Amino acid sequence: MKFFDHLEEWLVTFLMGGATLVIFVAVLHRYAAGLPIAGVQDWLLSINMTWAQELTIIMFVWMAKFGAAYGVRTGIHVGVDVLINRLSDATRSKFIVLGLCAGALFTGIVATLGARFVWENGAHYFFASLAGMAAEGAFEGPTTPDLEWPTWMVYSAIPLGTSLMCFRFLQVMVNFIKTGELPHHDHGHVDGLEEEPPVDINPYSMSDNLHPNDMNNAKGGGK
Repeated sequence: MKFFDHLEEWLVTFLMGGATLVIFVAVLHRYAAGLPIAGVQDWLLSINMTWAQELTIIMFVWMAKFGAAYGVRTGIHVGVDVLINRLSDATRSKFIVLGLCAGALFTGIVATLGARFVWENGAHYFFASLAGMAAEGAFEGPTTPDLEWPTWMVYSAIPLGTSLMCFRFLQVMVNFIKTGELPHHDHGHVDGLEEEPPVDINPYSMSDNLHPNDMNNAKGGGK
């Protein structure tokens, strides 16, 4: 279950790193191919990198869908709660549960419709052919212009990402009913940087009754 708890981070990290690498290689190839170096220029021009932009767009679409699920789990989505926070605790809890149910219902509908669209636009034909079954009447589906990938694979980001988002809404709702707490994201927090507790020290006090405390050595005693 711990693997599933951090699924979005790993997917988004992989997609972001991959997209950055593809963009870097494509830009490097474009500029290097313009250099008049005998032999090298011809070799670089023979390499087709037109697919890089399309792949990057696809990766960013997948990144956005799974990033939305991450936002639900960590509470970073923008919400207008001025009126809800003015209600009593009992009424506020009911509205929060209602909102989470609405989010789960909406994403569940989108995921269902997305899965149906993907199935009818090539997935049915692909899996039937893969299993050696007759795929009569099944639509093979179009392909992407540059990579020539089946578009149903690209569109699968909708049912997969939105299904995960629906699950996160339900997960947050169950946790709220049990604990009364919602996920909260501290925008000022930076992972990897631990905040040290403030040092309460009077610079004018004398720790040894002879010398004032050293301002540059707050944790140690005065010298």
